[in-house]
Amino acid sequence: MDMKSLRLKATLVGLTHLFRMKAKSSPSFRAHLGKRDCVVQIGLKDNSIARHYIFQGGRVASRRGPHPRADVTMMFKDVDTAVTLLTPPVNYAETVHAGKNFRVFLMGDDEAIAWFMQLANKLETDAWRYGEAMRDGSTRYTQMTNGGPLHVYVKDGRIVRTNIIEFTEDDRCGWTLTARGRTFAPRKKALVAPHALSMKANVYSDKRLLHPMKRMDFDPNGERNPQNRGKSGYVRISWDEALEIVSNEIVRQKQAHGPGSIALAHPSHHQWGNVGYYLSAMMRFGNAIGVTRVVLNPDSWEGWYWGAMHHYGNSMRLGATGGYGTLEDALQNCELMIYWSSDPESQFGAYGGTEASERRLWAKELGIKTVHINPHYCPTASFVGGKWLPIRPGTDTAMALAIMNVWMKEGLYDRWFVENRTTGFDEWKAYVLGVTDGVDKTPEWQAAETGISAREVRALAREWGRKKTYLGCGVNGGGFGGACRNASGIQWARAMVMLMAMQGWGKPGVNFGNLSNGAPVDLEFYFPGYGEGGISGELMATGSATNNYVRMPHLPSVNPVQQAIPRQRLPGAILDGFAEGYFLEPMAAENQMRPFFYPAPGYSKVHMLYKYGASYMSTINGSSRFEQMYQSPELECVVSQAIWMEGETQFADVILPACTQFERFDIGEWSNSGGFGLHWMAQLNHRVIALQHKCIEPLGESKSDYQIFWDICKRLGLGSYYSEGSSEEDWVQRVYKSTDLPKHISWKKFLRKGYFVVPPETEQRKTGVDMRWFYEGRPKDIPEPYPLPAGYSGQFLHGLQTQSGKFEFVPNSLKRLQGNEDRPPVLQYTRAFEGPHAAALYAKYPLQLLIAHQRFSFHTAQDGKSSAINDVLDHRVLRDGHYYHIVRMARRDADTRGIAHHDLVRVFNGRGSVICAADVTERLAPGVAHSYESSARYEPIDGPGTPDLGGSMNLLSPDRMQARGTVASAGSLCLVQIEKWERPQGVAASEGQQEFA
Repeated sequence: MDMKSLRLKATLVGLTHLFRMKAKSSPSFRAHLGKRDCVVQIGLKDNSIARHYIFQGGRVASRRGPHPRADVTMMFKDVDTAVTLLTPPVNYAETVHAGKNFRVFLMGDDEAIAWFMQLANKLETDAWRYGEAMRDGSTRYTQMTNGGPLHVYVKDGRIVRTNIIEFTEDDRCGWTLTARGRTFAPRKKALVAPHALSMKANVYSDKRLLHPMKRMDFDPNGERNPQNRGKSGYVRISWDEALEIVSNEIVRQKQAHGPGSIALAHPSHHQWGNVGYYLSAMMRFGNAIGVTRVVLNPDSWEGWYWGAMHHYGNSMRLGATGGYGTLEDALQNCELMIYWSSDPESQFGAYGGTEASERRLWAKELGIKTVHINPHYCPTASFVGGKWLPIRPGTDTAMALAIMNVWMKEGLYDRWFVENRTTGFDEWKAYVLGVTDGVDKTPEWQAAETGISAREVRALAREWGRKKTYLGCGVNGGGFGGACRNASGIQWARAMVMLMAMQGWGKPGVNFGNLSNGAPVDLEFYFPGYGEGGISGELMATGSATNNYVRMPHLPSVNPVQQAIPRQRLPGAILDGFAEGYFLEPMAAENQMRPFFYPAPGYSKVHMLYKYGASYMSTINGSSRFEQMYQSPELECVVSQAIWMEGETQFADVILPACTQFERFDIGEWSNSGGFGLHWMAQLNHRVIALQHKCIEPLGESKSDYQIFWDICKRLGLGSYYSEGSSEEDWVQRVYKSTDLPKHISWKKFLRKGYFVVPPETEQRKTGVDMRWFYEGRPKDIPEPYPLPAGYSGQFLHGLQTQSGKFEFVPNSLKRLQGNEDRPPVLQYTRAFEGPHAAALYAKYPLQLLIAHQRFSFHTAQDGKSSAINDVLDHRVLRDGHYYHIVRMARRDADTRGIAHHDLVRVFNGRGSVICAADVTERLAPGVAHSYESSARYEPIDGPGTPDLGGSMNLLSPDRMQARGTVASAGSLCLVQIEKWERPQGVAASEGQQEFA
């Protein structure tokens, strides 16, 4: 017998002793060992070497040779494979390779397989120690949230407090910038978003779902009564019953209707972490069972993706700018900063917390002048000061055209850049000056549209044209959010990039940004963002194939169902039986022009909806149609896997309670989304990677999303495929090993401390400034792998991602999009389909309601959870025992309606009505109302279709798209009327959790 065969035999004998020794020393290992009696066989396929292990009553014995009725069989094709895979440490590349090529087989009962693999993994993981003991008897853990990293203090199994992380001398995190004789350095602490500090209350919220539940009048084997969704209550059921219903329904759907009958729907975001995120654990589950995907449109990027991209490229950023090096450039060279529909002090760069707030104070100290073009004198305007131009919503493009008109007539633009780096300017100029249509787009012309005087616009144009100017658009200054989300968003985003092209985009002091991006952090340190797919194995719909799959080998997962529904049109797909969409395939601008249709040929229509994560109600425009959809008989079963009773959870047939991220393991980096949000960490002062400790046990009977998916897969015979035998803790370590972290911090230290701060970039290695390379005619020199090599029309790394390689004032890609008047090659100002010029509608609903991104919650995550966020008077107001959502009104509009500050009001139009508390203010243009979207609560007074007490403002927004041939939603602006409202007698507040029988 050769040495490898002897080694294999010795290893198989040694396993018995390892299990016994571990059971003696570890109570948790001993407890797991005692959970199941079974027989496990390990050996070669031909049984020439085999051993079976008998687990009974918490003890283990083993015998040589195969067992005739083993519960679990681990079988290797040959000795080499067996020795390689059974020799620690685990070589996951070899393990996955062997599995894909059928050199190793794991067969038997899925529950038993899962138990045994966890037992084997516990030989290592049971020794892990994490967290740090504090003097007060608490243990300090670490978490990463959507708003930033936290220290979490736990005592006696309960979270007692959370706090921001203040860095120590051990953390190499300092950098400085010099500008105009001053030196600036960020504070050495993680400046999180305020909503992150309410996470403790979220964990213990009375809205938590703690037990599996079934709708009272839903019988999976009889009458399902879909018409009563949202009306009937719930009964508590066991996990066994819940999992049985769901797994049986998955099988029934596929057998009764065929592929495509199950739709998997998810929100834009979820709890933080690379393992538990929707692009990770959920996508692996969906691919395993085969689902119709409910695909995202470029939410909050609409105008940039469907419009601005065509002028200059950046398709892989969905048309947004990169922002590299812009912080230092702005502080050193910028003379004027214009915040155009940009409120970073409310949206925090999406994930960036308040990291950039101090930078905006630096700019103020340096005397950089600011202008705010916004119907709302927003928190950013209050914070940094400056000139406010309260533009009429939806008319921004008219002002932009007038500014360019002044520049053209007075020569206040960069002629050299326009002549050498752009195409189509003469054709564009002819339109702006009225040669082509007879309308000269002067400041006087725009005044009737925007409500801003010609004098002010002409003065702004002249000052802008004579100063080095940074233009801040949307959430992070160079892309998504803001006015790109309303009916004229495509026009606006196109106009913004053309403004900057006329000023020489990329030269010192001339760029996009609001100081929320471009910090000198080390961008080449590798840690995968959530957009790279985590554990999903999905190579097409994530960034996994680019980096993550190579660094962390794991089984690929492929969804065989090639049918999809655009999320914005999900209600229409179910109710009308048809939907048209466009895949988010940002490798090239042309991909957005290829439609897909539901139902796809050969596939079943959707009859089961598996809804995961946060609510669609209030986050998606035209939310009122979701009520009708959920009550449609076309949906035979609705499953909701959720943490809280919020939004449309109350329309589910079966509710599966998921735990919060504080009750499970994960790993993630602050603001690192990867994929189309590449290098978003540059909005932070410090790159912070956290091991997201499991701080407490899951409350009630809640489970992690990963565990729920795994449990369902086990009942379908897919458990081993889904998990690869790994728990969340195991996957977290696999992610850690795939990154650059092991070069800098050991696993043992990382476990205990819980976070790592990536050292900043050295002065000599700092990245270049975004678009500087293009301005100067050099090869692209920023660390951005976009576009793909074939995306260059000329030499690789030279020029932009356009047909000409230059900035195109008249995009060639739109010339090829024939027959679509909504996106003409030459940008044309058209009035929004829902505004003051919609005469009949405006007469009934004379207020323009802005529905902005939420300030005090991350989408629905922190809202409506009975936390301190409720007591923020700029968010909700307590009246008669109920916390009402805020709607802001200009004082003149309130006075004419007899409405006083904090009066209850009904905000309504033909789509629905929402009861709010009025915030009467001088910080709005007359005729404009303002509220934040993403209320977690949907509480119709007397069932679906009646006035909502929860604050779900998107019940009022249109479900119409900005342009034909797009799924560009227009949900941030609509027409409404507001009137004073008195609570009818008998309408009670409902602050507590919904009662269940």
